[in-house]
Amino acid sequence: MKKIIKYSLAAILLVTGIFVLQNYPVSSAPKNLAHLADSSNIRRNLEAIINTPKSRNFKNIEVLDSVAGYIRLQLLKSTNRVSVQKFEARNNTYSNIIASFGPEAAERIVVGAHYDVCGEQDGADDNASGVAGLLELARLLKDSDLKYRIDLVAYSLEEPPFFGTEQMGSYVHAKSLHDAKIPVKGMVSLEMIGYYSIEENSQDYPLGFLKWFYGSKGNYITVVQKSIQGDFSKQFKTLAFENNSILTKSFRAPSFVGGIDLSDHRNYWKFGYSAVMVTNTSFYRNSNYHKKGDLLNNLNIPNIGLVVDGVFRVLKEIK
Repeated sequence: MKKIIKYSLAAILLVTGIFVLQNYPVSSAPKNLAHLADSSNIRRNLEAIINTPKSRNFKNIEVLDSVAGYIRLQLLKSTNRVSVQKFEARNNTYSNIIASFGPEAAERIVVGAHYDVCGEQDGADDNASGVAGLLELARLLKDSDLKYRIDLVAYSLEEPPFFGTEQMGSYVHAKSLHDAKIPVKGMVSLEMIGYYSIEENSQDYPLGFLKWFYGSKGNYITVVQKSIQGDFSKQFKTLAFENNSILTKSFRAPSFVGGIDLSDHRNYWKFGYSAVMVTNTSFYRNSNYHKKGDLLNNLNIPNIGLVVDGVFRVLKEIK
């Protein structure tokens, strides 16, 4: 029994040590930087995405088409390089909306967010917050001097019953890049960036010991990476820590750790691209995940703006 305990403790210490080494530093305090995003724009876009006659799930195709149309029109305010990628699933047609910025022929960075929801709900945090962030990012990218081509993509069909299948909008998009042999620097998934709490024990984790490193308050944004991450992911974390106006933490672990691949970045990993997820940690914080309580009045809109500011600055500075 003593040997079992000894070896178990050694294994725990080893795993903890590896985690600390690959995540160090795990946190960066907010910087006193100029606020670039406009909260009123973000709120207006959130309301437009959420306030539909029916929930924007895969069954309500007319609603999804209407939201896709709204996204397209908003993106056209920032660039005339907007396209629609249509694809088939269960004998219906769905759409990814793509807006491009920067040099046409340059290596690409993809920033994406899904606009569909799971079931009958508003999906304010999941993932109207990500799409509203995407639209505000487009406004900031307009007329910016960029080294890379930035493609902003609003995806359909991230949610069940299509999650994990080849009918996910992000799978369709990632595969199209791979099949066309288009050079891709990296990808960023904006997944639930609107819900925060300063209350103690408002933050959970897939592994209990993580509270030792990250604390119990859900008051930060997270950059999620997998262990074998690639150069883009490594740079993104470093620059995000240097360019954030919101408390920012990183989580890097094997892709099988619970929750680490539960968004659109998973499909870029499948095709060998370096990718990260920017998230408030989803259901590890927001108890209204996939429920009717995921409402606009639960979101911290200024914090969405701070997240967008950070992503914009990273895109401007990445080498």
